[in-house]
Amino acid sequence: MTAVPNPPLRQGPRPLGLHMALEGWILQMSFAGLMSSKSAWPFSNQPGLPQSLLSPLRALLAEAAGQNQQHPESSFPAWNDVLEPAPFIHAITHQAGARMEDFVRGIRAYQAHPYRRSLKAPPSVWRRGVAEILDYGGPEKASPVLFVPSLVNRAYILDLAEDRSLLRSSAASGLRTFLLDWGAPGDAERQFTVEDYIDGVLIPALEEIKSRTGQTPRVVGYCLGGTLAIAPAVLRPDLVSALALLAAPWDFHTGTEASRVLLEMSRPVLEVMLKAEGVASIDMLQALFASLDPTLVGRKFRGFADVDPSSEHARRFVELEDWLNDGIPLAGPVAEEVFFKWYGRNAPAEGGWKVGDVDIDPSRISCPTLAYIPTHDRIVPPDSAKALAEGIPGAKAVSVDFGHIGMVAGGGAPARVYQPLLAWLKKPPSP
Repeated sequence: MTAVPNPPLRQGPRPLGLHMALEGWILQMSFAGLMSSKSAWPFSNQPGLPQSLLSPLRALLAEAAGQNQQHPESSFPAWNDVLEPAPFIHAITHQAGARMEDFVRGIRAYQAHPYRRSLKAPPSVWRRGVAEILDYGGPEKASPVLFVPSLVNRAYILDLAEDRSLLRSSAASGLRTFLLDWGAPGDAERQFTVEDYIDGVLIPALEEIKSRTGQTPRVVGYCLGGTLAIAPAVLRPDLVSALALLAAPWDFHTGTEASRVLLEMSRPVLEVMLKAEGVASIDMLQALFASLDPTLVGRKFRGFADVDPSSEHARRFVELEDWLNDGIPLAGPVAEEVFFKWYGRNAPAEGGWKVGDVDIDPSRISCPTLAYIPTHDRIVPPDSAKALAEGIPGAKAVSVDFGHIGMVAGGGAPARVYQPLLAWLKKPPSP
């Protein structure tokens, strides 16, 4: 019998080189700040320095240096007058080295984990270029609903696992359920603008579902997919009977100042890369996401270092990290529009987004609308999504205690998001 080879090591977290360098840079900057400031040294004889601060510090340093916590003065007589730099540096260096070792151990544990996604995708029933509609089933005569994910990540975040699948829950609840999978840009799609995706993919997909089922579909848009779903609701109200928005950004200047400064500073480099490659690469997009919280990856993987690899927690961690690292490029013209017009000039919220000659104005939406707004969202600030809900007449906004991804793939999502959302989709209020 031929032995089954071990699965190849994962390449993530992507971009791996950036995350490794970032962890090293954070440690270097910490040391640089420590060395450059005399005030960084905690003098025990400094007037006014409270012993309530010194005693815990002495105990901490004594422990890190392997000394006796009960008798710090006998171990370090110099503490009676001044805290010596040498043992202080030794303790900090020891701790920094341990942090880096834990980070690397966490990455190695993730890369070698045996989990591999085995959930099978449903059949494709329509194609337009690389885009396709996947049929998740449900009663044949039931109300149809099309789920529209973001352009910048794989669509299966809405079908991550058997017990955390908004799409399978939708079909099981009695809705005729379809997913628009944008696919990775091919030769043609690399030239696409946002308008091309709307006119050439999204609207034809809705037309297909209406023709196939004989009913006007409901639409659920997640993240940037929700923003794009605004366009057909304005342009073709005959194709959208109800609209649900999940963390859909609209006001791109709300809570994004740091990201906008970074984009503006990086614009010359980004423009050169987009022109050379024709797309915003996966690693470029991941690097931009990492800039929202530069310490997040380090914290996650240090925490994962000591997790039992056979545990449910480990499987769920790897399951989600695999999706995060399984990105798709973004067409160059779309990237330029989103980076520089949407984030840079806030075109959607300022009335500057047009498809053809038509302003995409949420106030023109007439169908019932429900907006879910995660309160702990770092990718789409809550006020950005609220601005969209507030601009749609009669829209109902619901705040949920989740992050951007947790609202669709977290352990609490089925009970707190799926169930009420699907109940609303089955019986949306009359417009």
